[in-house]
Amino acid sequence: MKGVYAAIAEHAAARPSAPAVIGGEVALRYAELVQAIDGARAWLAGARPQVLGLALADSLAWVVLDLAALMEGIPVVPLPPFFSTTQKRHALRDAGVDRLATDDNGGTFADLPWPERVSCTITMVSTTVTLRSLEAMPAGLPEGTAKVTYTSGTTGAPKGVCLDADAMESVATSLVRTCALGPGDRHFAALPLATLLENIGGVYAPLIAGACTRIGPIDGRLGAAGAHEFDASALLRALDRNAATTVILVPQMLTALVDALEGGAPTPERLRFVAVGGATVSARLLERAAARGLPVYEGYGLSECGSVVALNTSASNRRGSVGRVLPHAAVRIADDGEILVSGATLLGYAGSQTITSHEWPTGDCGWLDAEGYLHISGRKRDVLITAFGRNVAPEWVESELVAQPAIAQAAVFGEARPWLTAVVVPRTRGDSGVARAVAAANAALPDYARVRAWIEADEHFTTANGLATANGRVRRDAIRARYEGRLSLLYQEGGQMNCYDELFTATAHERATLLSIPFIRDGAAGRLRLHDYIAFLSQAYHHVKHTLPLLMACAARLPERLEWLRQALVEYVTEEVGHQEWILDDLRACGADAEAVRNGHPDLPAELMVAYAYDTIARGNPVGFLGMVLVLEGTSVEVASRAAEALERSLALPKAAFTYLTSHGSLDQEHTKFYESLVNRLEDAGDRSAVIRCARRFYRLYGDIFRALDAARQPLEVAA
Repeated sequence: MKGVYAAIAEHAAARPSAPAVIGGEVALRYAELVQAIDGARAWLAGARPQVLGLALADSLAWVVLDLAALMEGIPVVPLPPFFSTTQKRHALRDAGVDRLATDDNGGTFADLPWPERVSCTITMVSTTVTLRSLEAMPAGLPEGTAKVTYTSGTTGAPKGVCLDADAMESVATSLVRTCALGPGDRHFAALPLATLLENIGGVYAPLIAGACTRIGPIDGRLGAAGAHEFDASALLRALDRNAATTVILVPQMLTALVDALEGGAPTPERLRFVAVGGATVSARLLERAAARGLPVYEGYGLSECGSVVALNTSASNRRGSVGRVLPHAAVRIADDGEILVSGATLLGYAGSQTITSHEWPTGDCGWLDAEGYLHISGRKRDVLITAFGRNVAPEWVESELVAQPAIAQAAVFGEARPWLTAVVVPRTRGDSGVARAVAAANAALPDYARVRAWIEADEHFTTANGLATANGRVRRDAIRARYEGRLSLLYQEGGQMNCYDELFTATAHERATLLSIPFIRDGAAGRLRLHDYIAFLSQAYHHVKHTLPLLMACAARLPERLEWLRQALVEYVTEEVGHQEWILDDLRACGADAEAVRNGHPDLPAELMVAYAYDTIARGNPVGFLGMVLVLEGTSVEVASRAAEALERSLALPKAAFTYLTSHGSLDQEHTKFYESLVNRLEDAGDRSAVIRCARRFYRLYGDIFRALDAARQPLEVAA
């Protein structure tokens, strides 16, 4: 990165006191930035890493260490904070990282298993950075690799894109020229620095231009985990408070910003350039942004081509296109419509052979118009052909759907089908305006591209659940796999859903709320202490021991017309015998006093849930008890096996301490199929309604157990 460093040194000589990077309450001026980089280079030279991993929260230290390593010729592997633990571990192994730079006790990366060996520790720009030694096998990175950037792409295992310094510098320089960046600009980094687009466009480009970058308080709320966790009003205030002139967004973040502006939030006064990319942006969304004075310019790129290939600007902007190709790049359209890019392309992938071709097949289809603007029509492999032989790019239809205020995300399907269907994420759960929103989107589409039927998603599409990439692009294959059964039902009987699907859809919000409780999320990630796990088992014992009595009470109260259901419950009874004893055995394996739990009393939330179950059977419609079965078994299928595996590793407990979780994770998968067949036989509308109503209540009551456990937790300490 000699070009970036040379530019920094040049600015330091001409304007030493000009701010270069600001993080928190600390500002590094250009002269200070040169000194910090030189100091970090000396530190790294002594440690001699072969491949350096960055597991730092976004900070001044992140920027300094990144630039220092690149100047020393050390390949850098930034770990995105939004990656799962499995993905982070994969990246470390895949790239052959032998030294891992961490801040304090791990911070954002506390879920990684830190090795005991520590090379050295240094205070770097108000941040304590520790260099940890990892046992690594050489990954065979292509010669000249300066950075390995991991993107979740369309598969669960991220691929490491290997780029050289010249490629990244050429993209950054192109952005400086195209966006007319200068010393008066202040960039606000709203995306994680480990995102290649922010790394190059938000750090390297401003530094080359002599501008200033303000590192924002990056966490899930800024959109990396999904627009539903993004505080748009907070970002607008931050942009205004920091006098930001430029910012980079993904489409979901832009949608949230426009919604906030339309709700009365003020437009940041100095903002002159909002770059948006990563996924298709609706023309209607761009119009809404422009109407609120937001200077938004759509672009296009991919990691394999150094992150940015084309970009609209204030000087040349054509709505509906992704702009003109940047100076460093060249684009050719293949005979089949695929976009081929040369200039600043990857060296290869980590662990793979070096790529010798200088022209990269992007997998996207599009065209160049007479004035040189690039237009994207969709992914080559995603273009679907309906039963009537019409080609439809799903991104096109999806962009129209998410342009509607009531719809946050959408994935469209219809390969070899007579018409299109969609999985829709409402901006607000239970919003009755979704039907009107779909109709409004359809009005702007030709008949063959209209969505005739849709289902509501159980949760937002995020990197955490594997349904979206880091830049906000939906992972259509993963969404199809999750919702295939329910999508198929839309083509049957005019889209009439059976009882199980109606129940599943009607309780989607409550289920998502339950699964978002920190105690459950941390349990699935192995971030509970032994005390917390024992507390969970103790409460589980006090409701699981009532399973048999509740099943028998329900069977006894059923009317004669539901005799088939009574007999089915008998099968459940035989399956549930002794499960509370498994929990006591687990407690003993944890070193806890199982008999004290047996003879003790539940906390109030567990007692209330059990009491509500008995009351439902005795005083209401006993069929409603099936709502409790859905909640307990559904949650078990979702997280039990994953939690058992993660906690076994993190707590160093024997497998005998996880009998309840392990058995229920697999057993309840079979129960779910049986349960679905039972619920679908319910013909009475009152019975169906009772199950839905009670399921919603049980999601709340069961959630209260975990909320109480969460409130009793102590902060998790991470070993240095």
